[in-house]
Amino acid sequence: MPLYGLHAVAAALANPLRRPLCLHATHRALALLAQRVEIPAGLPVDPVKGEALRALAPPGAVTQGLLLEAAPLAPRGLEEAAPVPGARSFIVVLDQVTDPMNVGAILRSAAAFGAGALVTQDRHSPPESGALARAASGALDLVPWIRVSNLARALDRLADLGYWRIGLAAGDHPALARRVTDDGAIALVLGAEGRGLRPLTEAHCDELAAIPITPAHPLIDSLNVSNAAAIALYELTRRGGP
Repeated sequence: MPLYGLHAVAAALANPLRRPLCLHATHRALALLAQRVEIPAGLPVDPVKGEALRALAPPGAVTQGLLLEAAPLAPRGLEEAAPVPGARSFIVVLDQVTDPMNVGAILRSAAAFGAGALVTQDRHSPPESGALARAASGALDLVPWIRVSNLARALDRLADLGYWRIGLAAGDHPALARRVTDDGAIALVLGAEGRGLRPLTEAHCDELAAIPITPAHPLIDSLNVSNAAAIALYELTRRGGP
């Protein structure tokens, strides 16, 4: 699988769980990469020029002079997302969010705000890819991505592990900022754009909450799911609202 872009390649090389196979790089990009991360000994490095690198990358890919061939990450289990005793823990759960740019952006926000994991359904979610990794800006190799076969059962298991499951939904629900407390483990559950959370997913949440939108522009009545995730994660890190 090709990974490209400075942040994605640097994070992949720094991740002990990632197996790099071959690095294609321009001279300048390789020097910048070496300032950020140690190039593993024994990793084949192919010095290339820009045109040759663009021929190796997917159409339209912005490589920043770097393309790393690497094996996909090994599957992760839900038990790895167990809350840390004595610490405030939160994770993100996505219900059939299929756009790789959105999932990548959510991974980036999850890393920025310290989420412990991302949980998605094995089906109806995008595969690991270079485009997703670039959108995640390195977070694909920083935040454990756990894929499950049945989301409802996974939410039940998260409850067993000690998570309070808050589903973000449109409608007349309490504002998220007023539902977040200073302690406890929280699983933040978000649905696909347009459709939102499926009824079965809502039924497996402990409560539903909303992000209030100022009614200044009546044509804007919802948020992109990655924007909603970033706002919600911020609310979790600031430990509640007024």
